Amino acid sequence: MSKQLDGQVVLVTGAGSGIGRATAELAASAGATVICTDVKAADETAAAITAAGGTAEGHELDVRERSVWQAVATETVEKYGRIDCLCQVAGIVSPTADTVVDLTEDGWNLILDIDLKGMWLGMQAVIPAMMKAGGGKVVNVSSVAALIGMQNTAAYAAAKGGIIGISRQTAIQYAAEKIRVNVIAPGTIETPILGDIPQELYDAMIAGTPAGRLGTPDDVAAMAVHLLGPGGDFITGQTFVIDGGWTAH
Repeated sequence: MSKQLDGQVVLVTGAGSGIGRATAELAASAGATVICTDVKAADETAAAITAAGGTAEGHELDVRERSVWQAVATETVEKYGRIDCLCQVAGIVSPTADTVVDLTEDGWNLILDIDLKGMWLGMQAVIPAMMKAGGGKVVNVSSVAALIGMQNTAAYAAAKGGIIGISRQTAIQYAAEKIRVNVIAPGTIETPILGDIPQELYDAMIAGTPAGRLGTPDDVAAMAVHLLGPGGDFITGQTFVIDGGWTAH
């Protein structure tokens, strides 16, 4: 019986930890050759996949750097002949105050460069290869912060909202080329990006989630792999919220 991503070449950003690593591992278990990229630990994820019987390789990639993006895309196409799927997970939250009054210009630029510019550069590097190959699938990871008002997320919300906008436009632009582009907007997910939050805040987040728990990287990875596989053949330009019902209130 064939697997969901048998024979596919899948490039994943942010693959060193969290949602990116879970997506890379699930894609590999679904039969894909996975190109794991991150600023660090991509090789560790690739090694874990290989040890489990999958096929993967790791590349250091700063998503803000066009030249590095182009190099990774070119090397992948030269080695494997194509890139079938791109899943962009890499992103950060603001390390400083993130309100329109207190946010610094450097803080704004850092968030927008990594969380939004990086997504654009990734699609710019990979979509031409998909067009030559006759199609492909892109999944970009945004956040529920793009959909609802949240405290202290000015730059973060702007970047994540921009991901939805550029993904929808790209989906329409390249639909005739058989390229599908969709977005996943996770709620609160148990990843290193949460940091050492106080227990009372952690409990409050669970209490506010109808499903009774926070999400896991595997919850998001499952949707990503579904959209990258045959299940995403007739889906494009859409945003899928993975939040345990939090935004359904």
